[in-house]
Amino acid sequence: MATAVVVGSGPNGLAAAVTLAEAGVSVRVLEAQDAPGGGARSSERTLPGLLHDDCSGFHPMGAASPFFRGQDLARYGLRWRWPEIQLAHPLDGGRAALLWRDLGRTVEGLGPDGRRWSETIGWTSRRFDRIAEEVLRPIIHLPRHPFALARFGSMAVTPASVLARAFRTEAAKALFGGVAAHSFSRLTTPFSSAVGVMLAAAGHAVGWPVAEGGTQAITDALVARLADLGGHVETSAVVTRIDDLRGADLVLLDTTPMAAATILRGRLPSRVARSYRRFRQGPAAYKLDLAVEGPIPWSCEDVGRAGTVHLGGRFEEMVAAEDDMANGRMPERPFCLLGQQYVADPSRSASGLNPVYLYAHVPHGHGADVTDLLLDQVERFAPGFRARVRHVVATGPAGLHSANANYVGGDIAGGASDGLQVLFRPRIALDPYSTGVDGVYLCSASTPPGAGVHGMGGYNAAVRALAGIGLRPHR
Repeated sequence: MATAVVVGSGPNGLAAAVTLAEAGVSVRVLEAQDAPGGGARSSERTLPGLLHDDCSGFHPMGAASPFFRGQDLARYGLRWRWPEIQLAHPLDGGRAALLWRDLGRTVEGLGPDGRRWSETIGWTSRRFDRIAEEVLRPIIHLPRHPFALARFGSMAVTPASVLARAFRTEAAKALFGGVAAHSFSRLTTPFSSAVGVMLAAAGHAVGWPVAEGGTQAITDALVARLADLGGHVETSAVVTRIDDLRGADLVLLDTTPMAAATILRGRLPSRVARSYRRFRQGPAAYKLDLAVEGPIPWSCEDVGRAGTVHLGGRFEEMVAAEDDMANGRMPERPFCLLGQQYVADPSRSASGLNPVYLYAHVPHGHGADVTDLLLDQVERFAPGFRARVRHVVATGPAGLHSANANYVGGDIAGGASDGLQVLFRPRIALDPYSTGVDGVYLCSASTPPGAGVHGMGGYNAAVRALAGIGLRPHR
């Protein structure tokens, strides 16, 4: 029987492990932290009984993931829960743009921009499965749906600042811009529309669900699935050199390229080592976990029915904030994402208190305390919010990196998403998962298709690894 070691137990590492085990490979997963999951974990971060997601909180691409869909994770306790409104983007003056799972309702709410939304985001959502099948694979591949991919690609390559011109109203521009900002990059660069179009379309096609009981439920389900297949996870197991893993036929690294270069030092081909060391990390997140008494007092009451809330104001404000962030300057009004996971999953709340999840886009490695800036952004659209906050836990870029070695400098997106790196990550190569060392592959969010709890980076890398030893995936 072939044997494999997976280093790192984030969603990609666990997806790789499950895929290998399904093919009959004996698998063990080594995790440096004291619990598996990486960014897919949950804990009582503020007060007892309040359940917060440690990093990833909403899962449109998880609900869309071909790997997850093929695993019957409901058998292992995973239950998706959807809010009534998938996404809200409040604006000054008590207004808000709303993204409903129902495309028609969203179109109606956007008024004069409804038709254009339907022609762009709606068009993508109606072909979402076909397009997702393409974009969740490596960039260089033989397309199965070339016409759908080409039409999507024409939108994806367009800078978000250009595509936003298709909309006439402040509401539609802001709704699209807030989703595009998930790329953690300038909104004026090529391909900055890709994430916005895809995630907005996912909101209609599959929604933006949460995992019942916290994102930890995804990790728990994957660990249980792996155990059923004979694999296991070892925690507090730090790997520093490839020599620590002698005897394994396959090694998959759910790590950053730099960490892979360190583990494989002396073994990597020089060209790969240079590429890994040149890999650019992206901007950072600054996260607050809040215990809030009762509902948030949004000026627009509909915002309280949304799972995800984007706090960025007008499209032009977000462009300026993301430009400051990318240039290493702390924005005066940073783009923020607020999570009301309890709207879809009330089990996360307790004793009249709700767990609120809030993070801002900040420069890479930013060291200053920006708690007040984040709270000000909420207060701007929900006057009286501060008075309802009962407890705050702030985690800056250094804290995020300390909790997860892959979050270098607070970069939770697996690397910068601009320039050539938006297309070719972790390096320019026909096989982005191969390290150039026989039997060793990279499978983290720094590989295609990038960040998100979908497991596809791990799945793709495992399929490539199996081919290298003459095996095929189970499905």
